[in-house]
Amino acid sequence: MAATQQETIEVDLGGRTVPVPKGGLYDRYRMNTELDDVARDPRVPGVEFFRRLPKTRVDSRIGPTLTPNFYYRISTARLTMIARSRAIRARLPRALAPLEIAPGFGLVSVMFFRYDVCDIDFYTEAAVGIAVRPARHGKLGLVDLVAGLKNDHLDTYVLSLPVNTEIAQVRGHDGYGFPKWVTELDVDIDADRTSARVADDAGETDISLSAATPAQSTYPTGSRVSALTSYTTIDGAWHSTLSQTNVLSAGTARFPRDVTLHLGQGRMTEDLRSLHPIKTVQFDVVTEGQLALHLPAPISVQG
Repeated sequence: MAATQQETIEVDLGGRTVPVPKGGLYDRYRMNTELDDVARDPRVPGVEFFRRLPKTRVDSRIGPTLTPNFYYRISTARLTMIARSRAIRARLPRALAPLEIAPGFGLVSVMFFRYDVCDIDFYTEAAVGIAVRPARHGKLGLVDLVAGLKNDHLDTYVLSLPVNTEIAQVRGHDGYGFPKWVTELDVDIDADRTSARVADDAGETDISLSAATPAQSTYPTGSRVSALTSYTTIDGAWHSTLSQTNVLSAGTARFPRDVTLHLGQGRMTEDLRSLHPIKTVQFDVVTEGQLALHLPAPISVQG
């Protein structure tokens, strides 16, 4: 079925002009989305999670805005792999250290995201990330790992973060300091199958994923909220960005077999290959969830 070309309007983000869907959430609300309106969308499982997270108006590098950015219906997939710490350190800034699961071994991941209903409208995203020790933290890496898994809160440094819309790229790159670019990017996740494809600059496959979706368990809203802290530099200063995921339906496969990860020649593939992953240890899929993404906050990181 041929895709319908959606009409767009142009908006200003910190001096950059980007198109957004006409009549979409960003066009109508400029981040100050009316929750009762969103609740009427049949794709949205509810808005109770967001009523407990009031937004704050702030000045940012993309102009005046509201934070957090709300994602009312999302699905995600993450492949976690073991890699040697030596290869990981070669890709990390000196201020950060890998989170090791054993001496000489850390964790890297490939992630795919589908945001069906969001304050900045529908978009898809993919990432290559490295699990790192919390900034300004002096404990042993294993202690950090156990604490992070127990509290469902981990820290990461992202090497690649392509998206498929310009507003997501400008906000992510200029506002958050993430390595974002726009490309063709498809993500489809349901209870049976998980698939994704990221295109390279020539339109060929950069990286793709095809796998059986792990069996899903459901959770009442607010009962399982995971957190991820990402570290970036903005104007030469270190910042941390907090994202909170309200998990509603999710499943995990350890040492998965029915997973096909195809590597091409694009930027994501180059980043993943540079980490020399050894073995896939876990496949996590959230078929239904929600997300609150906070604007980055300045921090100090030991060199």
